[in-house]
Amino acid sequence: MLKQILCIDDDPITLMLSKKVISKADFSELVITAQNGEEALSYFNALKYGKDQSIKKPQLIFLDLNMPVMGGWEFLDHFISSDYDEFNSIPVIVLSSTINPEDLDKAKKYPIIIDFLSKPITLQMLEYLKNKIES
Repeated sequence: MLKQILCIDDDPITLMLSKKVISKADFSELVITAQNGEEALSYFNALKYGKDQSIKKPQLIFLDLNMPVMGGWEFLDHFISSDYDEFNSIPVIVLSSTINPEDLDKAKKYPIIIDFLSKPITLQMLEYLKNKIES
C-alpha cells in the first residue's frame, strides 16, 4: 500500500469516487487532491519550502488532462522543470475521459508518465497498477 497519492482533477465527483475506490482497494493510506495543475504546483511549492510540516511527498500522481486554470500538459511542463527536481521522479498516471491517439503519443515524451488510462478509476485498474508499480 502506498502512503500517499495526489489526484489532480477538476471534477469533484470524480475526485470523490476516486478516493472511495482507492480506499476500498487499500491502494493508498491517504489521497490528497488538487482541482487543477496550478493548485498541485502550489502543493509542491509548500512542500519544497517547508511551509506546512503536515504536507508529505506523494508516491504517485493521478492526473487529468483537461482542466481549467492549468491543464495536465501545462502542469507536466512545469513539473519536469528544474524547479521541481526533487519531485519530478514521482510516477504519473494520466487519467482521461477520452483516449486521444495524439495525447497517447504526447504522453510518451514524458518519462515520468508510467501509464495512460481511461476514467474512472476502478478496482481492476488499481490491481493492475499495484502489480506494475511493485515490479
